[in-house]
Amino acid sequence: MPAVFLTIDTEFRWGHHAAGLALPAIGARSIEPAGVGLAWQLDVLARHRLKACFFVDPMPALVYGADAIAAVVAPILAAGQEVQLHLHPNWVGACAGDGGARHGRFELIDHSQGAQGALLAKAIALLTAAGAPAPVAFRAGSYAANDDTLSALAMLGIRYDSSHNGAHAPWPSAIGLPPSRIAPVARRGVVEVPVTVIEDRPGRYRNFQICALSIAEMRAALDHAVAHDHAAVTIVSHSFELANRAGTAPNRVHVRRFEALCAMLAARADALPTRHFSERPCLPLDCADRPLPHSAVRRHWRQVEQAWSTLVAERAA
Repeated sequence: MPAVFLTIDTEFRWGHHAAGLALPAIGARSIEPAGVGLAWQLDVLARHRLKACFFVDPMPALVYGADAIAAVVAPILAAGQEVQLHLHPNWVGACAGDGGARHGRFELIDHSQGAQGALLAKAIALLTAAGAPAPVAFRAGSYAANDDTLSALAMLGIRYDSSHNGAHAPWPSAIGLPPSRIAPVARRGVVEVPVTVIEDRPGRYRNFQICALSIAEMRAALDHAVAHDHAAVTIVSHSFELANRAGTAPNRVHVRRFEALCAMLAARADALPTRHFSERPCLPLDCADRPLPHSAVRRHWRQVEQAWSTLVAERAA
């Protein structure tokens, strides 16, 4: 049966830093936006008895201190969920209050393998200093990983990577795998657990993400995985994704999708169990799993829903 990795990239949004907001506002709009952030998501997961992986970016500690990241890590662990490693390298060299003028390179793949290893080692140290266990899984910010990233992860003892995303390949998701690859595969000393994608149009893909798929598409993707006995389903969300871009009001479309997804996973728990990477699951490798084929009807209704979200939900202040 497919293992489900319900993953939530949890990070301070660079845009709020660049806008000159103070740390409390950055945290509020990135981690706890509009009452539908981390605390609310943890509550929904608990009510449905689901496991989730929170990929936490500790790099803002370089600017705002370790306590800022510890305040994110603590409630996740207290709720019985796991913290794994996320990394946006542009925080290196950043400075509070300068409007984002100073920053490092934005994509991890813009660095050599050695430089990537050094950044990853620093991120691990910052994450564990914030109270997280030593990570066993990683996702690059913006999915910006390549095969050098995987080699660096293996050298640091990270067992799983979940950066390959066919909807963002070949850049910035630059691991040398086909865009249609959704089954776990051993590569460069780690187990790559790709983000699940569906076929949006022939040969073009859309990732299984709360802000990217309609409820009908999510349901169809889950049913497809069960029917074809896929090795894994890897779902993406963000700490800030259920609010508007400003982080000041809920995005009702995304909130409804998250609630519906959790209900679907709870109802299918026997066939689609949610897992933690820290359980070190032994995943079937090299399976020939294929994405859900495209459907013009499903795509049309999602586009209608997305338009409503943009015109109505995003205008809420």
